Amino acid sequence: MGHSIPQIQKKHSNFSPIRIVLYVIMIAGGVILIFPIIWMLMTALKGSESLAAYPPQLFPWPVMWRNFIDALKVLPFATFYKNSLIVTISCMIGDVLTSALVAYGFSRFKFYGRDIFFILVLSTMLLPLQVTIVPRFILFRRFGWVDNFWPIIVPAFLGGSGFYIFLLRQFFLGIPNEIADAAKIDGCGPFGIFWRLYLPLSKPALATIAIFSFMYNWNDFFVPLVFLNSKEKYTVQLGLNLFMDQYNVDWSYLMANAIMATLPCFIIFFFAQRFFIQGISMTGVKE
Repeated sequence: MGHSIPQIQKKHSNFSPIRIVLYVIMIAGGVILIFPIIWMLMTALKGSESLAAYPPQLFPWPVMWRNFIDALKVLPFATFYKNSLIVTISCMIGDVLTSALVAYGFSRFKFYGRDIFFILVLSTMLLPLQVTIVPRFILFRRFGWVDNFWPIIVPAFLGGSGFYIFLLRQFFLGIPNEIADAAKIDGCGPFGIFWRLYLPLSKPALATIAIFSFMYNWNDFFVPLVFLNSKEKYTVQLGLNLFMDQYNVDWSYLMANAIMATLPCFIIFFFAQRFFIQGISMTGVKE
């Protein structure tokens, strides 16, 4: 009996006024964040009369489930999804592999000017994409790559993003040097150490980079808009823009395809969130 009273008091302490207020604030914040998604879903299920109703109605009546099917038939969205998958997966592979290679070099090899080069790599994050897109377009136009996927995919295989390199470098610095020294004694070369040791030990960080790369390239609108001209080569984001013209916007079809366009991001993050959280938490700033 003497031990039961503190336990009861401890249970009641979990429902303190401060904790209740924090829960209410978090629930209210969650509702605010999820409301645009709910509005997008409700708009996708509306007919023309519900869309024109004033004041605007949150819940549609009648519910037009066929909007999701018809939205895929109005435009060749199967082709748009295929193009987006080709571009996104290719860029994701390039970002992961090349960023890992560059980060491995910065973290484990000592050479003249290493810190200066690393600062230059980090400084590229200060340049907005709009600054470099013009010389990039001129370069790839001379290669004859305009209206092609190559101008979007190839840069991912040329070192990746400065942020990805920084994240992986910090993760690699946390791997003990003794592991690499033991591999050298066993006759493993620098690339073998990278491929057999560093990559398997860095799965959480690599998964984090893969998620970031997938989200960015799947949702990218600006770069495909600059380099792709033919409708059969459009990505999903460019295809969504076709529902809007100068005088009219087909909101039901636009929102229906927008929901389906966000599903891959939700699925990827749902199944890989454990690696994502682990990769962020295990990546510290080390020197």
